[in-house]
Amino acid sequence: MIDQKTITNWNSLFENESPEIVLRFFLEYFKGKIALASSLGPEDQVLTEMAASISPDTKIFTLDTGRLFPETYDLIDRTSKKYKINIKVYFPDAAEVEEMVSKKGINLFFDSIENRKLCCSIRKLKPLSRALSKLDAWITGLRREQSVTRNNLRTVEWDENNGLLKINPLINWTEQQVWTYIDSRNIPYSPLHKKGYASIGCQPCTRAIEAGENVRAGRWWWENPETKECGLHQK
Repeated sequence: MIDQKTITNWNSLFENESPEIVLRFFLEYFKGKIALASSLGPEDQVLTEMAASISPDTKIFTLDTGRLFPETYDLIDRTSKKYKINIKVYFPDAAEVEEMVSKKGINLFFDSIENRKLCCSIRKLKPLSRALSKLDAWITGLRREQSVTRNNLRTVEWDENNGLLKINPLINWTEQQVWTYIDSRNIPYSPLHKKGYASIGCQPCTRAIEAGENVRAGRWWWENPETKECGLHQK
């Protein structure tokens, strides 16, 4: 386990460094025991391109909840072929999904926050736990400006829920920086972004946003901003 003093020192060291420098250091430091978690969003696509350039054998995984957009599946395929990588796909336990749907209904997440979090737990958190079980660190595409729940995040954090280090190389980047990088390197991204979808998750729980709305406004839009996390990135 990495102690808090080391985490503090790393945050001081990397606070103003580029994402590439952050990635290069931690991919080497935790070589073979670190992975990039990708939801195929713009930030994750940026990190995939960077990681593939730095170390082509970087472990990259995604979670298939069973409720994703068709465009997301297509993007997994296009990304894998472009960078010649194998994106590991983790699925929820079929028996747990069947039991949940049988008891709560197919669209249970609209009925209550409790139900929505149950669905996220079964379809996302438990598969994530399996994906992280043999790692010492994981890389995410979190950025501070994405939502009020992410304002205080740092480049390096201890993930208490999963018992390992979390690396956020893009934490200081703006949305404009992300898209400028994508355009400059012809990085593949979901066509849904051009239709107003800023943050893309499960199809029933994602909508396009209006002009001026926060990039996370289209996720679980029927809830208050303070509850709009599935649990993947809670401390």
